[in-house]
Amino acid sequence: MYGKHNSYILKHFFKKDFTTEEVIKLEEEKEGLFREIYKGNIEPLPGYMEFLSTLKSKGIKTAIATSAPQKNLELIAAELELAPKMQSILYSEKITKHKPDPEIYLKTAENLGVDPKNCLVFEDSHSGASAGLNAGMKVIGVLSTHTKDQLPKCHYYINDFTEVSWQLVQQVLEINN
Repeated sequence: MYGKHNSYILKHFFKKDFTTEEVIKLEEEKEGLFREIYKGNIEPLPGYMEFLSTLKSKGIKTAIATSAPQKNLELIAAELELAPKMQSILYSEKITKHKPDPEIYLKTAENLGVDPKNCLVFEDSHSGASAGLNAGMKVIGVLSTHTKDQLPKCHYYINDFTEVSWQLVQQVLEINN
């Protein structure tokens, strides 16, 4: 279940309410297992690192806005050496409302000093794509974990980043502008 906060996931699967303390304990266990399994095994989607380099060479501001906990983000960002390439990094502990609420994307746009309508979001989850759309941003659905039918109506869809070019970015940003 991608793009959902752990309290939602726990309630969904166990069909019961948990206390804040129980959520924290179960979340630490779940996320600790994630980090244990994935440490040393993090691979970017094909074409991602090249695409990021293209954006940086064009002077484009880049950011990470994830529902993941800080420790998970730190693992992934360290293994892919992402942090130095980002002008804003937000994760679950830095926000009060979770996706599909647009808070994380609106804060990211503010951090970057960019109008939300000039932001492009790449999302692989329904709640994440919805959050980007709710923020008034352009959204490219990444079909790595969901099908096109499982995501809300995005401005464009890709299977991986080998399908993205600078020209595509410009075209998507021009939609309804």
